[in-house]
Amino acid sequence: MNARPCSHRCLSVLLIAVLSLLLSVPVMAKSREKILTETLRTYAATIRWGSIEQAESFVDPEYRAAHPLTQLDLDRYKQVRFTNYNDSAPAPVNDNEVNQTVEIGIVNIHTQEARSFIDRQVWKYNRKTKVWLLTSGLPDITHKD
Repeated sequence: MNARPCSHRCLSVLLIAVLSLLLSVPVMAKSREKILTETLRTYAATIRWGSIEQAESFVDPEYRAAHPLTQLDLDRYKQVRFTNYNDSAPAPVNDNEVNQTVEIGIVNIHTQEARSFIDRQVWKYNRKTKVWLLTSGLPDITHKD
């Protein structure tokens, strides 16, 4: 069989295809830092809107299994409105863990009593699923500073 050498046009098309693939890799594979930033921003918005059921999806499944939300917990969350969420920059513990301190403001919808408390969060990166998970649980709104 007579092998025909690839023409200049064939090489150009091949080069463009390889370059396109190489340039798209960083877009497809987000960095841990970018995933963390997006996760923290989305979690903050979820808490601000008071969607505890959605916020619970950020919590590590092992933590949720060990500390399931009770009906009493859900009822307590329904009695407050989140008014403030002042987060600090995440502090790296290692490549797969960060701590974040957040001041959260709430108002009791029945008494209109306003108060704030500090939520100390621990986030860990799951290499298998490539997501950051909250391993310290949802904010404890019964905690008084």
